[in-house]
Amino acid sequence: MAAAPVWSVDPRNGKQREQVAVEATAEEVDTVVRAAHAARGSLADRTVRAAFLRTAADRLEAAKEQLVEVADAETALGPVRLNGELARTCYQLRAFAGIVDEGAFLDVVINHPDSAATPPVPDLRRYKVPLGVVAVYSASNFPFAFSVAGGDTASALAAGNPVVVKSHPDHPGLSELVAKVLRRAAAAHGIPEDVLGLVHGFEAGVELIRHPLVAAAGFTGSIRGGRALFDAAAARPVPIPFHGELGSLNPVVVTEAAAAERAEAIGTGLAGSMTMGVGQFCVKPGLVLVPSGAAGDGLVKSLTDAVSDTEAGVLLDHRMRDNFVAGVAERAELPDVESPVTPGAGGEHTVSAGFLTVPAARLVAEGAYDLLLEECFGPVTVVARYEDDDEVRAVLSRLPGNLTATVQLSEEEAAGQGRGGEILAELTPLAGRVLVNGWPTGVAVAPAQHHGGPYPATTSASTSVGGTAIERWLRPVAYQNTPEALLPPELRDDNPLGLPRRFDNRLER
Repeated sequence: MAAAPVWSVDPRNGKQREQVAVEATAEEVDTVVRAAHAARGSLADRTVRAAFLRTAADRLEAAKEQLVEVADAETALGPVRLNGELARTCYQLRAFAGIVDEGAFLDVVINHPDSAATPPVPDLRRYKVPLGVVAVYSASNFPFAFSVAGGDTASALAAGNPVVVKSHPDHPGLSELVAKVLRRAAAAHGIPEDVLGLVHGFEAGVELIRHPLVAAAGFTGSIRGGRALFDAAAARPVPIPFHGELGSLNPVVVTEAAAAERAEAIGTGLAGSMTMGVGQFCVKPGLVLVPSGAAGDGLVKSLTDAVSDTEAGVLLDHRMRDNFVAGVAERAELPDVESPVTPGAGGEHTVSAGFLTVPAARLVAEGAYDLLLEECFGPVTVVARYEDDDEVRAVLSRLPGNLTATVQLSEEEAAGQGRGGEILAELTPLAGRVLVNGWPTGVAVAPAQHHGGPYPATTSASTSVGGTAIERWLRPVAYQNTPEALLPPELRDDNPLGLPRRFDNRLER
C-alpha cells in the first residue's frame, strides 16, 4: 500500500497547497530513531553543543522571510505574530546555549569521605546526564515556539539529547524547512544531521512513543491526544517520562472592589486576552468570575463593546473551526446561559468572537454545566456572575489543574487590604503561574518562568518554558569511591571545566 501523502493546507480556504512529505511507516520511524540514537555522542562536548544552538538561531533568522511566508500560508496567524514568535524561538535557543555554557544545570555535588558522620559518608560525586533520544510532539498553535525548533527541542538538545520531532499536520511544510535549518546548523559543527529527526503522520507518532530507544517525550496539545500518549508511555515494558501540556481553563477572579474601580479597563483587557491569536493561546482566560450587581454589569458592558469590535478570524484548521462552532452552540443551549456577544461561525472559513454569561451558582454542582468548566479552543470565554465570596470558593473548588490563574484586585486590595491574600492562597493550588492585575496571554522566556500546572494542565511538575525546562531531559547519577582518574571531568576535584558546584556542602561558583 502506498504511503499516505502529507499535504500543506491553507486554513483560509481549506485548499491543499502542496504535498510536502509522506507519512512515516513503522520501519521508517525505527530508522530515524536509531540514527538519532547513534548521533547522541556528538552532543557530549558542551562547547560544541552551545555553538550549535547559537548557529541554529542565526540560520533561522537568516531564513526568516521564507519561514514566515510558509508559516502564514499554513496557519493564517499573520506575519506580525509569526515574526515575533520566530524572534522568541531564536532568543530561546540562545538562552539555552548560555545555560549550557554556564553548566549549573549539571547540578554537580561533591562530598568527600566523612567517617565521623552517622552513618559514615563515603566519597560521593553526583551530576546529571542526558536521558537519550527525546520524542517531541509539535503544537498546532505555535508553529515556531512549540514546534520543530521550539522549547522542547531546544531544551532537549541543550541537555545533550538527540531529538525526533513528530510534526503537526497543520504546518508540515514549515516543519520540513525548520528541520533542514537545524540539521545544517548541526553539520556546521561536525554534528551528524541525524541528531534532529522528523516524522509525519498519526501512526508515526504512536510508533515513536513506543520505540525502545526513545527515552522521554514532550507534548503540547489536546487532553485526549496527550492522555493517550501519556498512557502509552507508561504502558511500555520500560516506561518513560512524558512531559505533556494538555489543556487549561485559566480562571480569572475579579473582586467587586476591582470591578467598581476599573470595570472598563478590566473588560477591555479581558477582551484583548481572550481574542488574542483568535483565542488559540493555551493560556487564554476561559472562565471569569465577575460579581453580580452594578460594578459587574459595567465590566460586562465594557467586554461586550470590545468583543463586538473584534473581526472574524481564521482558526488553524477546519476541524478546529467545526469543533469551536459546535462547542459554543452546545454551551449556549444550557438554561440560564446568555450570549451578550454570540460566538460561532463568522463565515465559511472563519469564526466570530463572543462570550457567554451564567450565574455562578450553576457551576457549583456536578451536571450538565460541567461543560462550562472545560476548555473551548477559540475566541470565547465564560463569565460566571457570583453573589458572594462563598460562591467564588465553591466554583474554584470544582476546577481542575491549570497553567495560570489570575485575580483582578482594587488598588487597596493590592496593597494588602481585603481578601487579596486569601484569593491568592485559593488560586495557588490550581495553577503553575498566578497573576495579579494582569492577563495570562504572553509567556515570557525567563529563568523564573513556570509554564505548567496540576493535571490536566500538564502531566508532570516541570515547565516547558524557561531555563529549568532543561531539567526534564536529565537524570542524576552518583559515583561512589571512584578513583580520580576514572571520574568524568565534571566531577574531579580540580574542576577543570570551571563548573558551578556544591563542594563539601559549600556552594562554589
